Formats: sequence, structure tokens, C-alpha cells
Amino acid sequence: MNESYQANPYGYALPSAAERNRVLRNTYALLALTMVPTVLGAWLGVATGITAALSGALGLVVFLGGAFAFVFAIEKTKNSAAGVPVLLGFTFFMGLMLSRMLAVVLGFKNGTDLVMTAFGGTAAIFALMAGLSGVIKRDLSSLGKWLTVGALLLMVGAIINVFVASSTGMVVISMLAVGIFSAFILYDLKRIIDGGETNYISATLGIYLSLFNVFQSLLSLLGIFGGDRD
Repeated sequence: MNESYQANPYGYALPSAAERNRVLRNTYALLALTMVPTVLGAWLGVATGITAALSGALGLVVFLGGAFAFVFAIEKTKNSAAGVPVLLGFTFFMGLMLSRMLAVVLGFKNGTDLVMTAFGGTAAIFALMAGLSGVIKRDLSSLGKWLTVGALLLMVGAIINVFVASSTGMVVISMLAVGIFSAFILYDLKRIIDGGETNYISATLGIYLSLFNVFQSLLSLLGIFGGDRD
């Protein structure tokens, strides 16, 4: 058996503690780096209004089509030198897609405060989940299938709400999204710590998507309940 692996109580080989720590460090570093193109994409979108026309079904098609294409490309290149640039391109795209909501929120009198509050809330959730992932000893692998089902149902609900345009539906979806994707952050970090995820690009992708959804959902809730139009 390779010396970098050790047996675990569940009957399969896992990376050594040193290897797991390396994956976790690389994931944190790449996650921090993804914030740069995300912010650049969001800034470009708000400054130019390039995504202003992407509303309703058109916006949904562009977002889902682009997101799935990028995710497919990332998974195909995650073991090559192209993996990181493709991931960063994806985060730039996600920043662009976020810019339409940001522009709406920034249109409020207290828009900047709302954005910073959503950012702070997302950072606090990430810090809490990171802390929990380091102290929880229980195996959380069985949680993954339930979270995946929840995320799929949430996506279906969000797609339906694009056409229904219900404020109540948006509130419910956003609140559920904060809970589900916060749990996904914990699940993904715990997988790295336990050795279930050994590719830091895949790990970063999963955590980034969860953080993006938490931030977007918090921003939506703050805009609905705290937006000052005066």
C-alpha cells in the first residue's frame, strides 16, 4: 500500500493527514483567489449594465447554460494545468451573472450597506462551518445525498418562481437556500478533512458554489426586507 495512505474504520484507504492538510490549504488558497475574478465580473456587470437585459427566461437560460458548461469543463480539466484558469473563468462568469441583482440592490439608498451585510453574513457562515468541520468527529458522508436532493428541489422551485414572480416564493427559496448551502459548506469541508475529496479544484468548486448561493440568497432577503427606496 502507498505510504501516503492509511486504513480507515470504514474499510477503504484514505489519504494521510499531511495529504489532507495539503488539499485543505490549497482549497482555501484557491477559494480566496476566486474572489478576485468574481468581484471583477460583478463590477464590470454593474458598471456597464451588460447583464441588465438578462431577465426572466432569457437570464435563466444564459445562467444555467453557462454554469453547466463551465462546471463540465472544470471537471474535465481538474487534473491538468488548465483546471485553475477554467475555474477562475467560471467565477468571473458568476460575478457577471450576480451583477444584475447587485445593481438592483445598489439602487436602494442603503444598497452598499446591504451588500456589505450580505458579505459579512456569508463570511460568518463560512467561518462557522469551517470551525464545525474541524471539531465534528461524526462521518457526514450520508448527508450528501439529502443535500443534493434538497438543492435539486430548490432549483426546480427557483425556476418555477422565475415565471410566477412571487415575492413570498422568493423569500422561502432564499431562506431554504441559506440553510441548504450552509450545510453543503460543512459537508464539503468535512469531506476534505476526512479524505473523501483529494482534488482541490473540485473541492473549491463545490464550496464556491455554496458560498455564491448563500451570498445571493442573503442579498435577496436583505433587499426584500431591508431595502430603502426613499
